[in-house]
Amino acid sequence: MRSHSYDDVLSGPRKRKIPEVPAEQGLVVEDPASGYCGAVVKIEYGNVVLEDRHGKHRVFPLNPAGFLFEGKPVTLVPPKVAQKTPARRISASGSVQVQGLKARVARDSRIWVEGKHDAELVERVWGHDLRVEGVVVEPLDGVDVLSDRIDEFGTGPGRRLGVLVDHLVAGSKESRIVEAIRDENVLVTGHPYIDIWEAVKPSVVGIRAWPKIPRGTEWKEGVCEALGWGEPWEGWQRILAAVGSYRDLKTPLIGAVERLIDFVSDPGEES
Repeated sequence: MRSHSYDDVLSGPRKRKIPEVPAEQGLVVEDPASGYCGAVVKIEYGNVVLEDRHGKHRVFPLNPAGFLFEGKPVTLVPPKVAQKTPARRISASGSVQVQGLKARVARDSRIWVEGKHDAELVERVWGHDLRVEGVVVEPLDGVDVLSDRIDEFGTGPGRRLGVLVDHLVAGSKESRIVEAIRDENVLVTGHPYIDIWEAVKPSVVGIRAWPKIPRGTEWKEGVCEALGWGEPWEGWQRILAAVGSYRDLKTPLIGAVERLIDFVSDPGEES
C-alpha cells in the first residue's frame, strides 16, 4: 500500500513560477500598471530605466512579476554580464530605434488611412514606431465610408481610432465628413494635399514641383502623364523607393501621423 503525504494535499495547488528575464539593454517590456512600454537603458539602485520611442526615460522598481514581456508576466533581473552601451540608432521617423525589437502584441486600437499608398508610406517611415507600440495601420478605402466604419468598429476605452485624411482643408467634402464625427475615442488628422503623393517633397523624386492637374482629370493619372512616369502604379513605385525618412516628407503629414500614433498608443486610454 502506497503511503501519502498529507502535507502535499494540504499545501494546495502550487503557484505558477514567474520566469526571470535578464534586463539587457534594448529589451522591450511593458509596465502593466501604467501601460508604459519601453526599452531597457540600464539598471541602477534596484531600479530599471526604460526609454520610450520619444527618447523619454522612466524609472521602475525591479519588483517580482513587475513587467510584461511579449504579453506575459516576468521578473526582470540584472544581467549577469555587464552590457556595453550600444550606439543610439535613429529610425526613419526620427525616433530612437529600439535594438533587438520584438513587435508588441497588437493593440485593439487602430490607425486608418485612406488607401493602400497611404498605408505603405506610413509603414515606410513610421514602421518601427508602430511595431514598438503595437499599432496596426489599415486602409479605409475612402473617407466617404468613415462614419459607418466607426460604428462597425465600436470604439471605447482601450479601443481608439486614429484616422488620417487626405485633402483635409476648410470647406472641402472631407472636412464636412470629419466635422460630423462626435466620438472622444476617435481622432481625425489630415494634410492639405490632394493625394498622399503630394506630401512627398518634390526634390526627393527629382522634380521642382508637383504638376497642376486640371479639375476633372484623375490626379495620379494626370501627374504620371505630365511627368512621363507611365501608369500610376509605376509612379508610386518611383515615389516610395525615393522616400528614406521623415525628412523626405512635408511637415503637415509628419505632424498628422505623429499625433495619431500618440493618440492610439496613449497608456491612459487603457486605464
